[in-house]
Amino acid sequence: MMLTSTREKLQKVSTATIATALFKRGFKNQFIQGVRPVAPGKPTMVGEAFTLRYIPAREDLNPIEVFRDPKHPQRAAVESCPPGAVMVFDSRKDSRAASAGSILASRLMVRGAAGMVTDGGFRDAALIADLAMPAYHHTPSAPTNLTLHQAIDINVPIACGEAVVFPGDVIVGDDDGVIVIPAHLADSIADEAIVMTSYEDFVTEKVLEGRSILGLYPMTSDEIINEFEKWKEQVGH
Repeated sequence: MMLTSTREKLQKVSTATIATALFKRGFKNQFIQGVRPVAPGKPTMVGEAFTLRYIPAREDLNPIEVFRDPKHPQRAAVESCPPGAVMVFDSRKDSRAASAGSILASRLMVRGAAGMVTDGGFRDAALIADLAMPAYHHTPSAPTNLTLHQAIDINVPIACGEAVVFPGDVIVGDDDGVIVIPAHLADSIADEAIVMTSYEDFVTEKVLEGRSILGLYPMTSDEIINEFEKWKEQVGH
């Protein structure tokens, strides 16, 4: 279970900073490729992954009548996604049919989900954009998921936009996109990202004042280190 303090820290940092912190640990492919916010400008999405895996639909097994079954994996996943979690759909990077629509998104929001992300598309995108809950997809898609996707597994390891997602991994989304933090690294990544963000704020201030990036970014000068420490004291970091 993610610590409240870790969630709060990750809500204050960018996916770009997290990506660099992960790269320092050897993780190069944690960014979910090809997804964007349905509505930019929402608060940063942070939550543990709860997954749903789709496979290509086989017509005789995927008629519209399957939704009558209360145990249908898509419906069951929405009704069992824990509060505070991010619902992550493995849609095989296929946005020709929707991974979900506004009604399921609304249900997730009411149940307390932190957000949802698919490497496919959502239908009713304009309605999802108006929800308080953040959502990320590749592109809007009107056809029902049944036309191409067959929901098959709930809360298992998946691939989403080239990134591997295990249940419980920490998902962070901002206006740049979505990144996956392996669960066992979440606390340390959050701590490092906070420090990195503080330094990036310092660097940005100095660059806007006209300072050269040499020696400043990355920090390779003892003089800059001392200046940064004094800056932190002044601004209360």
